[in-house]
Amino acid sequence: MQIEKLSNSLDTKKLLKDLGVDSGGVSILDSKMQHHIIYIHKLHVGGANILKQDALSIGADLAVPRGTVTALTSHVNCILIATQKQLETLCKKELAQPFGLKLLAQKLKEISKIKKPRHVEIMGIINANDDSFFHASRFQGSEAIEVIERMIREGAGIIDIGGVSSRPNSLKVRAKEELSRVKPILDIIFKEKLYEKAKFSIDSYEPQVIAYALESGFKIVNDITGLKNDAVCKLCAEYDATAVIMHMQGSPQTMQANPEYENVVSDVYSFFQERIAKADSFGIKDLLLDVGIGFGKTLEHNLLLIKHLENFLRLNKPILVGASRKSMIDKIYPSSVDERLAGTLALHLESVRNGASILRVHDVKEHVQAIKIKEAFDAL
Repeated sequence: MQIEKLSNSLDTKKLLKDLGVDSGGVSILDSKMQHHIIYIHKLHVGGANILKQDALSIGADLAVPRGTVTALTSHVNCILIATQKQLETLCKKELAQPFGLKLLAQKLKEISKIKKPRHVEIMGIINANDDSFFHASRFQGSEAIEVIERMIREGAGIIDIGGVSSRPNSLKVRAKEELSRVKPILDIIFKEKLYEKAKFSIDSYEPQVIAYALESGFKIVNDITGLKNDAVCKLCAEYDATAVIMHMQGSPQTMQANPEYENVVSDVYSFFQERIAKADSFGIKDLLLDVGIGFGKTLEHNLLLIKHLENFLRLNKPILVGASRKSMIDKIYPSSVDERLAGTLALHLESVRNGASILRVHDVKEHVQAIKIKEAFDAL
């Protein structure tokens, strides 16, 4: 007899089917093989004590601070540990309980329904300006078209084009100047019908620029202000464009001046809820969420957001991550922008593992290769 310790990242349904388990058993056993660790903030102490007993009664557990049983404080933070099956059972049990547990049950139900995406799309970066932080992403006119076509051949499903740098302390540019930078590229894309070969995204928050791009066959609006401008919302709705809602604290000129959050994961989640509601009110049908790595965040904030990306899947929107060659890598392993490809791949693979389905990158070929390798593991 031999035994093996199997990886927790296995496709458990496939594993059970390969074993020969009947279809009904696959569903039951699969739910027992999936584990959740859920941090609950500021739960009423009465609710915590009820949840603790209900969790224990079904084989799950709730970690609580000392003094919870005697109600030492009115509200406590706690950690729920449960399998998928146990979580589904708790969702039903807590619907009839007081102390805010009915609301908690609804939130736990959101988590129980989370499904990580199986497919990853690569978004290639083209900068039509001369002050982007990575010099190798700056292109003009026909040169940009050559790079776009190469990125498409290498496997990019989306090409993101911008005319203004959003790096920390970058200079603000007038909409007219921004349009003059991207217009030659947009005109060639439209003339050559390149939008039939890949999806094109305009990296802008200026309505004048966005409107021209949408008229040129673009389907995605990558707005670093997260749909702050109503005019941008109207354009996305009018052209049935996909909008990228990115989180940024402050502006590119101020965002890295001592960024602070009460809880960065919860704060960004609340921001997304607000902007998704705004998008819905304008009739925008398709949204992507970008946590804004490097946009008003410390190194720790960036790492926490990547580590807990799965939390944002509760919002039922695809997650885009753009950490390509950013300075957070230098803070972990001192390196110039040209030396950050390996760090970028590590950050992006971790992002995919935690729920990202779109990666905004400078290096398309290398990312496509890395994702293919990951998918080979996932297929086992």
